Amino acid sequence: MASKQDLRRRIRSVKSTQQITKAMKMVAAAKLRRAQQRVIEARPYAAALEGVLRSLAVRAPSHHHALLRQRPERRVTLVVVTGDKGLCGAFNTNLLREANALVAGGRWAEVDLVLVGRKGVDFFRHRGRKPVAVYPELMRNVTPAAANALADDLARRFAARQTDAVYVLFNHFRSIIQQQVTLERLLPVPREEDSAGARGAGTIFEPSAGALLHTMLPRHVQFQVFRMLLDSQAAEHASRMTAMDAATKNAAEMIDSLTLTYNRVRQASITKELIEIVSGAQALAER
Repeated sequence: MASKQDLRRRIRSVKSTQQITKAMKMVAAAKLRRAQQRVIEARPYAAALEGVLRSLAVRAPSHHHALLRQRPERRVTLVVVTGDKGLCGAFNTNLLREANALVAGGRWAEVDLVLVGRKGVDFFRHRGRKPVAVYPELMRNVTPAAANALADDLARRFAARQTDAVYVLFNHFRSIIQQQVTLERLLPVPREEDSAGARGAGTIFEPSAGALLHTMLPRHVQFQVFRMLLDSQAAEHASRMTAMDAATKNAAEMIDSLTLTYNRVRQASITKELIEIVSGAQALAER
C-alpha cells in the first residue's frame, strides 16, 4: 500500500491537473460561443447561394463553366480538415480513421490529399503518404482570406483537369454534444435536376447567364470552404469542452478516492501507534 506521503503527492498532482482541465474547458466554452455564432450566421447565406447557383446552372444550360463540368471520378482530391491540437476527445481520431478508409478503400482509382491542420499532416506523414498541399496553420485562425486561398487552389486544380472532383472531409457541427464526420463534394458544383418549369420560360439574365456564373461560382466555392472550416472549428471547440468537462469530473472522482484511501492509511497508522503506546504502558505496569 502506498505511503501517506505518496498519497498526498498524488492528490496534489491530480488537483493541479483538475485545475488545468477546468481552465481548458472554460477557454473552449468561450471560443465555442464565438465559433458557433459564426457558423449559425454563415449557413443561411451558404445555402441560399448554393440554391441560386444550382437554379442558374439549369436555367442556362448552354453555358458550360469549368467548375460545372462533370467527369468520371477516377482521380479525386480529398481535403481532410483536422485540428492543430489534441485533448478534444475523438474529434481527430474519428475523422482520420474515415480519411484513411477512403484513401485505402478503392472508391477512387487515385486520391490526392490536401491536408488542413497539424494532426492530419502528422498522421499521414507517419504513414508515408505524401499530400499535394498542406495548410498546417490554417485552423489556428480561420479567416475569409485563408479560406479563399484554399478554395482558389482547389478550383485551379479542378479547372486544369488535374483532378476529376474535389471532396472535403470535415466534422460537421450539429450541437455541443454531437459532431458528425461528413464527406461533402465541393467540385464540380452540382446542378439542379431539370423538372417541369425549372428552366423558366422567358427568364432574363442581367448582365448575362455566363457573366453571372463566372462571378458567382468562384465566390460560391470560396464561401463553401469557409463554411466547412467554420463548422470544423466549432466542432473542435465543442469536442474539447466536452472532453475537458469529463476529465474534470474524473479528476474529482479520483481525488475523492485517493482522499478516502489516505484517510484509511492515516487511521491505520494512528491505530497502530495507539496499540504500541498501550502495549508499552501495559508492559511497564507489569514489571
